[in-house]
Formats: sequence, C-alpha cells, structure tokens
Amino acid sequence: MAAVGRRVLIVDFDAQGNASTGLGISRADRQLTSYDLVVDRVDMEQTVLSTIVPRLDIVPGDENLSGVETELAGDARRSYRLREALMNYVDRAEMGGLVKYDYILIDCPPSLSALTLNAMTAANALLVPLQCEFLALEGLSQLMRTVEVVRQGLNPGLEIQGVVLTMYDRRNNLSDEVADQVRAYFGNKVYNTVIPRNVRLSEAPSFGKPALLYDYRCPGSEAYIRLASEVLQREKARAA
Repeated sequence: MAAVGRRVLIVDFDAQGNASTGLGISRADRQLTSYDLVVDRVDMEQTVLSTIVPRLDIVPGDENLSGVETELAGDARRSYRLREALMNYVDRAEMGGLVKYDYILIDCPPSLSALTLNAMTAANALLVPLQCEFLALEGLSQLMRTVEVVRQGLNPGLEIQGVVLTMYDRRNNLSDEVADQVRAYFGNKVYNTVIPRNVRLSEAPSFGKPALLYDYRCPGSEAYIRLASEVLQREKARAA
C-alpha cells in the first residue's frame, strides 16, 4: 500500500515480532513497543519508528507481548486497550502535529488470544491470509466463530474485508481444492489475486527487507502489488 502512495502504519502485535524483523527493525531499536502501548498506555507517537520503506512506519513488537493476557487479567476493559490507544492517536492527529495515516494495519499472532481480541476490537475490518493447506481451513472455522463473538460483545461493526490465498502451489492439487472450498464459502470476499509459494518471499525477512525491496520482480512481489491494487479498487467501488 505504501508502494502505491498511501501512508501506512503497521502495529506489530505479535510476540514473535516478525513484522518488525522483516522491516529491518533490530531488537536494540525496540525501546518502546506495542506492549508499552497497551500495558503502560504510552502515547502511540512515542512508539512509532520509521522503516526503510517510504511512507511506511511501524509500532514494533517483541516477546513482552506474550505476557499481556496475564498482566491485563484484572482489567474489565482489557480488550479495548489497543482501540483506545489508536483512537487517542487519531484524535491528536486530527488536532494537528501528528502523522495522519491512510491505513493502520495490525499484524496479529497466529493464534486466538487476548492480543487477537484486542486487534479485532480495534479494527474496522479483517484481512485474512489463508495458506492453501487443509489444516488452515480448520483454523479459519475457529476464526469465524471468534469473529461472531467479537461482533456480539466487543465490536459490532467488525467485517471481513477479504481473504487472501497464500502459499499457492500450482503443482499441488490440494492448493486448488482449498482455493475452491474457500471461494465457495466466502464468494467475492476472496481476492482474485493469489500469492504463490515463492522462495524469494521466504528469503526476504532474513535480510530485514520486505519482498518488494528484496526482489521486486519475483512472482511473490508482483502478486502483492496486484493485491494492493485490488484492495484499492474494491474500496473505490464500495465508496462509489
């Protein structure tokens, strides 16, 4: 999204901190993280770091996030911590002096936890990456049940923005079978763009770069550029 001109903020809300690592943010540079944002209520602008990608900033994540569920156990509004932090930032940005972002992307852990609930409560919509593997379908069913719980009690406006099929291997019949099942269930919620299994995508994080900077000509990078274009086109069509 940043590559096509939008101003983007990533909130790395995963204890593994993979989004931060993949954007070249060293552990030493993560003085304040999304953990401080939701546990200590540090103002978000104190946690934001620039990245090597123009127009792309990040609130880094680290291993301290694994303790959020325990540390917030006594707070009745613990699921609203991230939402409140983001809304407070947006309000201050409207008043002037802070960066206004076109998109705030929250990178969640691959499990349904207090962190995921916080993210779903804060978000307007979910973008679901789904590996073209059978076990991923089982995880998707659990995710949908959680979405319904969040809608009923925490965030009635939450919607599925779309489903992105990833790690697609055209040599494997299972990839086609999973894709067909997902499209049959979600219909046009599934993006037309499919992200292929691509070794350059796998290599990029080890160099601290997103794929578009590591090798913008590889099939994986080209697919993500098409995906960004498709997301924007769908938003424009909805707004029309």
